[in-house]
Amino acid sequence: MNNRQFGDMGEEIAAKYLQDNGYEIIDRNVHYSRFCELDIVARQKNTTVFVEVKTRKTDAFGTPFEAITKTKYENIKKGALNYLAEHPSKNYRIDVVGITLKPELKIEHMQNV
Repeated sequence: MNNRQFGDMGEEIAAKYLQDNGYEIIDRNVHYSRFCELDIVARQKNTTVFVEVKTRKTDAFGTPFEAITKTKYENIKKGALNYLAEHPSKNYRIDVVGITLKPELKIEHMQNV
């Protein structure tokens, strides 16, 4: 399994988790540049939620949340602003879903980062 397939698998797990928790998936893998991709765009009640998904096989080399660098966060914000320019919404936020696969599946959801 290559990195893209691994990332896609994590996004599938995250999308199902979000749907099971009352989110409506609006869009996935929205690209604005080589560096700016929105993994999942969802809606929770009247809020547009931009979800960054980070998947790790184990946390031996750090947690999924530790992979969100300042540069990555800035790129997510740029993507969110571009999306909002095309699809206006008064209420929005950025969430991160961290997935660790082993030793057992662990899903962590950090809201409004």
